[in-house]
Amino acid sequence: MEQKSMTALVSAFARGYHSENNDTKIFDDFLAAKILTEQEKQQLSFNMEKGIKFFNPTFEGTNEEALRWIIDNYLSPTTLGRSAWAEKELCKAVNSKARQYLIIAAGYDTFAYRQLSWAKEISIFELDHPLMSEDKQKRIKKTFNETPDNLNFIHIDFTSDSLYEKLNLCSAYDKNKVSFCSLLGISYYLSKNDFVTLLQSISSSVETGSTIVFDYYDEYTNTDTAGERLKKQIMLANATKEEIFAGYSPKEINQLLFNCGFSVAENLTPEEITQQFFSEYNVANANHIITAFDNTNYCLAVKK
Repeated sequence: MEQKSMTALVSAFARGYHSENNDTKIFDDFLAAKILTEQEKQQLSFNMEKGIKFFNPTFEGTNEEALRWIIDNYLSPTTLGRSAWAEKELCKAVNSKARQYLIIAAGYDTFAYRQLSWAKEISIFELDHPLMSEDKQKRIKKTFNETPDNLNFIHIDFTSDSLYEKLNLCSAYDKNKVSFCSLLGISYYLSKNDFVTLLQSISSSVETGSTIVFDYYDEYTNTDTAGERLKKQIMLANATKEEIFAGYSPKEINQLLFNCGFSVAENLTPEEITQQFFSEYNVANANHIITAFDNTNYCLAVKK
């Protein structure tokens, strides 16, 4: 039985497309396209081109122009922005005192295979469902013969397994070392209770001074005031059975993290995300502007 996440596939497709089709890049995941098969890339392209009227009813143009419009407006903003931000913050944390990188629900993340010299001294842990992890490793092995020495795999079913127990069963993991934890694309698909449980598990598993980063929808999710792009994103997620559950106000996020032993250090709004991560690209690509996704914030918090 295969365990493929359509969201993970589409995210990798968007990262790969951006890397291959732009000189000025928001985030250069030059390995993402290699993870997908040619058949998958062709099928995803075909489906998007044929679905352009759902995304933009007034669109007129070629299939390639339709594909680019959808990727720039619906796929790239979230996957590129949060990846660029997370790896920027990871670098800062490693230059400080972080010695472990936990990629929670790793999906088709390729950092371990793109790592620069500053990451060689840290331990990297990819945590994901065993079937998803095995699928990803099969794909990677088509490009790489060897697994990086500092990469560890932890198989976990987030619906039934204890993250605390799984980490402590891994001999390479050291609870006494400061960690950097990415939870990208996770909060959307968990109920508030399940998200709190995950944060509590992380808090009990990491050293004081450890960092977590995650993206989340604001309190207007699933309301009439949500942006048009978000409404369509929710429709698509629900159609693939990857239902979007929760949104949070900044005040609610602050309190939730405080209760779990974290202190918020950064909370970026869509406007701030666009300014920090998309400005250089937008100057160089005036005909293909990318703006941060509606109602989406990025949060960085530190274990107290």
